[in-house]
Parts: sequence; C-alpha cells; structure tokens
Amino acid sequence: MSTWANLGLQDSASPLMEQLIFFHDHALLILVMITVLVGYLMFMLFFNTYINRFLLHGQLIEMIWTILPAIILLFIALPSLRLLYLLDEINEPSVTLKSIGHQWYWSYEYSDFNNGEFDSYMIPTNELANDGFRLLDVDNRIVLPMNSQIRILVTAADVIHSWTIPALGVKVDGTPGRLNQTNFFINRPGLFYGQCSEICGANHSFMPIVIESVPVNYFIKWISNSVNS
Repeated sequence: MSTWANLGLQDSASPLMEQLIFFHDHALLILVMITVLVGYLMFMLFFNTYINRFLLHGQLIEMIWTILPAIILLFIALPSLRLLYLLDEINEPSVTLKSIGHQWYWSYEYSDFNNGEFDSYMIPTNELANDGFRLLDVDNRIVLPMNSQIRILVTAADVIHSWTIPALGVKVDGTPGRLNQTNFFINRPGLFYGQCSEICGANHSFMPIVIESVPVNYFIKWISNSVNS
C-alpha cells in the first residue's frame, strides 16, 4: 500500500506491475532528456548575440526537429504496445474470481468452488482495530493463492465502478450489463489494498478492496472451510 510521502509507484507484487514500473522509468528518462535539452537551448538563447539579417529558412534544422521527435515517439510507442498486449493476455487461470460493484461495496464469487460468495464492506472508523487502516480495511477480505494465475471477472449492479489494485497493476471497469475480465499473478504473500477508482456516487471513496495473498495449501484450507460453512 502507499505510505506517507510516497511519491513513486507502490512496490510491485506481480510481473505485470514490474513491467509497468519499467515502462514508467523508461518514459521518465526520455522526458528528462528532452527537458534538459530544451532547457539548455532556451537558456543559451538568452546569451546568443549572433544575428543574420538574410536567414529566411533552414531546411536542415527543420528536418532534424521533425524527424527526431518521431524517432523518440517510436521509443515510447513500441514498449507501450508490447505492454498493452501483455496486459490483455489471458493465460490458463487456476482460480476465477467474480467481482460485482454495488453502491457502495463489493460482492465476490468464487465460481470454481460451489459459487462461494460474500459481500465486502469497509470497516467504519469507530469499529476499526488498533492495527487496521482507516478507509482501507474491509470486513471480508479476498483470499487468493500466490504463484497462481488468477482471472477476475468484473461487473456492476447499478452504476460504473472500477476494481483497482495498484500493487498488482490491475484496473478494470465494472459496467452494468457488461462483463470485463483481466488476469494477474501474485508473486509474494501479503495484504494488497485498492479502491474503486471511478466516480460512482457520494460514497465512492468508501468501497475499498483488500486481497490477502497466501500459499496454495492455506488457500485450499480457507476455501474448504468457507464453502462448507
């Protein structure tokens, strides 16, 4: 989760988020180089004393400042396209989770396990434990196995919501009457927090998401107890 004065992206918990961070750093490096070059040229203009009354055109410099930005854009566009295809790639999932957005809470269904389902509400501040996170903790967490391919299906029952977990690089809009899907792979155990990132009404800020990533054997025990109960 984000911590105090955290200006960068959250630490990744999936290969897709690692690739997103690499692309962010790649694009940022290009932007820094462009900013330094343009800043240097603008600074030097203040001290330029050369004047040419007969300079009417400059084909060479115009070719340079037309072709060079196009080449720079290619260095951004090609990795971006590769990443878009990676994000849309659906591998053979081990677990399918269905998430339904409501005003203003989430419902979850484990379709592979006798349709085990539950609602997940934000814990009010006055009921929060001492070690809980205000506006982020929920009464029922999503439990998912680590090192497994997870498919998530997202929809909404009323208005548009958005299921977002920054540490996993996942953001899927939940639209009424439509079923969107994506996949992710959690490569470490832990708690991962997210929120609805669509303006879906007055309490839009108060429908958080919490994923608890556990080893596969713990997940099997948890899902067995949940379905049986």
